[in-house]
Amino acid sequence: MKILLDTCVWGGNLAAIAARGYDVVWAGNWSEDPGDDEIIATAYNEGRILVTLDKDFGELAIVHGTPHCGIIRLVNVAAQQQATVCLQVIRRYGEELQAGAIVTASPSRLRIRAPESESTR
Repeated sequence: MKILLDTCVWGGNLAAIAARGYDVVWAGNWSEDPGDDEIIATAYNEGRILVTLDKDFGELAIVHGTPHCGIIRLVNVAAQQQATVCLQVIRRYGEELQAGAIVTASPSRLRIRAPESESTR
């Protein structure tokens, strides 16, 4: 499974997620921040689940119909806990994410927005 960590996700999570065998990149290692549109497009083109703290990606996906390969939005998760939460979500909802689900995870709540079927678009 491939993962793209947004620039707002703590870069220290890269090693922890890679150590679990995932193909993971952190946008913070790129020479410049290309902006949300390019980040979500890169994740989609590379078949990566996007992990972010930014709610704007949900708007891009839901309101604007921007294609994606799953989004995990972490809310109020401490930097040192982001990898743990991300890995738990992927283990539990990996198939749904790869199908285009959006998962919002906070310390006390988990919400899943299933992908829209082609017939509802």
